[in-house]
Amino acid sequence: MTSGTAFATDSETLEWRRETARVPYRDALAEMQERNAAIHAGTAKELVWLLEHDPVYTAGTSAKAADLLDPRFDVVSAGRGGEYTYHGPGQRVGYVLLDLSKRARDVRGYVHALEGWVIDALADFGVEGWRAEGRIGIWTRDIDGREAKIGAIGVRVRRWVTMHGFSVNLSPDLSHFTGIVPCGISEYGVTSMERLGHHVAMDDWDAALARHADAFFERLTKPCPKD
Repeated sequence: MTSGTAFATDSETLEWRRETARVPYRDALAEMQERNAAIHAGTAKELVWLLEHDPVYTAGTSAKAADLLDPRFDVVSAGRGGEYTYHGPGQRVGYVLLDLSKRARDVRGYVHALEGWVIDALADFGVEGWRAEGRIGIWTRDIDGREAKIGAIGVRVRRWVTMHGFSVNLSPDLSHFTGIVPCGISEYGVTSMERLGHHVAMDDWDAALARHADAFFERLTKPCPKD
């Protein structure tokens, strides 16, 4: 595995890991699977893992063959929920491995909390993000005034321990998204912080997540809001 650096917010039960070099997607997937089992067994800490991948298309359990338009990069079956997603340089990926049996045992609430975490961090840079009914992910207003996706959400929960998480477009090559129909949604585009005029370094994005981590974990103690 690529070595990383930990946040100062490490605790006795939770590890924060920040990678300083790109991690191959298949390696990260194997590590997540091992860590998931270890957390369930009580032999490893929970993990928030922030990293970056080389270009890859990942297929969720609902991925449709017709949505893979141009397999120019490696295509990996991820085992998470959702459809096709792109990961690559300039995109910050957060893998969140937590034991929900110690919290509200509410998968929908967990996804809602993840979305809220990303939305809170975006606000630190002056970018308004929101949820959209019937459309998974984090949305914002693009430079043309239309709604566009700036963050993706995809999770798997195995024996109440979570895997996968979110990705946020800081400065990726947006043309790489044209090889797929992102998350099966063709009528909306994809944008990034850079496209919106915000030049955000990985360290600065990670620090924003850390500032809002307490609020994220607090949400996990309560059932999902009904709105």
